[in-house]
Amino acid sequence: MKAVVLAGGYATRLWPITRHRPKMLLPVGDTTVVDRIFAELEADDRVDEVFVSTNAAFAEEFESYLAESGFAKPTLSVEETTEEDEKFGVVGALAQLVDREGVDDDLLVVAGDNLIGFDLAEFIDFFESVGTPTLAAYDVGSTEKARSYGVIDVEGDRVVGFEEKPDEPPSSLVSIACYAFPRESLRFEEYLAGGNNPDEPGWYVKWLVENDTVHAFPFDEAWFDIGTPESYLEAVAWALDGDSLVADDATIVDSEIGANVHVMSGARVVDSRLEDTVVFPDATVIDCEIYDSIIDEAARVEELDLAGALLGAHSQLTNGA
Repeated sequence: MKAVVLAGGYATRLWPITRHRPKMLLPVGDTTVVDRIFAELEADDRVDEVFVSTNAAFAEEFESYLAESGFAKPTLSVEETTEEDEKFGVVGALAQLVDREGVDDDLLVVAGDNLIGFDLAEFIDFFESVGTPTLAAYDVGSTEKARSYGVIDVEGDRVVGFEEKPDEPPSSLVSIACYAFPRESLRFEEYLAGGNNPDEPGWYVKWLVENDTVHAFPFDEAWFDIGTPESYLEAVAWALDGDSLVADDATIVDSEIGANVHVMSGARVVDSRLEDTVVFPDATVIDCEIYDSIIDEAARVEELDLAGALLGAHSQLTNGA
């Protein structure tokens, strides 16, 4: 089995934090979003190759990261885009990757910005037991939330209906970006040749439901689709579970570090209170109260109370500025 980790998005909803870094490399607790996926794929002997599908803009950063990671399986597979409006779409990118890398095997596809509570090995076990295209399914708890996802209808564990981001979802059970395809179901070129939507993989799954047998792997463990500042901070809170994580070489002076706070290497926090906040390396926070915020690398904030703030790298924000 081959695996593809989707890491080609530009994460514009997380700018400026992800303006110059892939969101898959954002820290979540003592690791990163994508490291959790890499570690599980590394441990599963059924997966013999892992392709990291990314864009030209982030290729160098991923190459450096993988070289230092210690993971043996991941290799880069680069689509030649550098801006959001140049993207091929996920299905288009998958079709190109399958052709470019000569994939002729069962294929696991998982989004690199997915933080998934279940073990991928369990998902592969289920896929092998049914032998059909398989998707991971999660109940988001309300049809209002389901509008943002591909909504599925099931009979037992077989998918009998699929609607991509419907206005009136029939249920709150959604497909997350974790799929397994038998080799014979890698029909991306056939799908695209029919003039079908190349963007969201849900459209391809909908087409498969109409032309093949598809099964769902339901799970109720934690799941975070890290695409917004809110969802990123929720994932951090889940990982820290109410604790804080402060780098050994960070400086904390006369400050209160509350729940779900990550202060990274070289950062300095003085006379401040932080809660549900991430402070990146070499940032400085002085005489502030900060909640639900992300302070990027080498930024400086003084004498301010902030909530829900995103402060970009090397920015300066002070009272009166």
